[in-house]
Amino acid sequence: MTNSTVYEDAVVIERTFDAAIDLIWQMWTQPEHFKTWYGPKGFTVPVAEMDMRVGGKRLICMASPDGSMKMWTTGEYTEIVPNQRLVYTESPADENGNVVSPSAMGMPEGYPATTEVTVLLEDLGGRTKMVMTHSGVPADSGAGGGWNQAFDKLADHIKTVHNDK
Repeated sequence: MTNSTVYEDAVVIERTFDAAIDLIWQMWTQPEHFKTWYGPKGFTVPVAEMDMRVGGKRLICMASPDGSMKMWTTGEYTEIVPNQRLVYTESPADENGNVVSPSAMGMPEGYPATTEVTVLLEDLGGRTKMVMTHSGVPADSGAGGGWNQAFDKLADHIKTVHNDK
């Protein structure tokens, strides 16, 4: 099930996954899982460093399908409530985690230097409702499409994890 809502300054996506809430939490908080699904279709995540504590830093590298383009983001965890709520900031960065201007990353004029991602999880008795809000992202940025492709990859990855058990 997919519901996408795009606000002027946020992308909100609701999905229900056929997986327990603790598994969905792991998908967001464990680098080995995060690397398998994050990013649009065809993109890979060669680097996912996550210091999972309030004030902890993140450094993510997303690579284009042919590997010619690498997009780095950094941020900080601001709220962590296991299996319920995850909030972190996100900014364009270089490979060392230094924040760079959005325009240096090819983003359009007016794109914010820092955005915020909020993930809310709700246990539906073996299934999990997830509401992801990416605040500060312009509605016409295409981010909603990228997130939806990533969540399709997440749903596929969940199936492989279940099949391994």
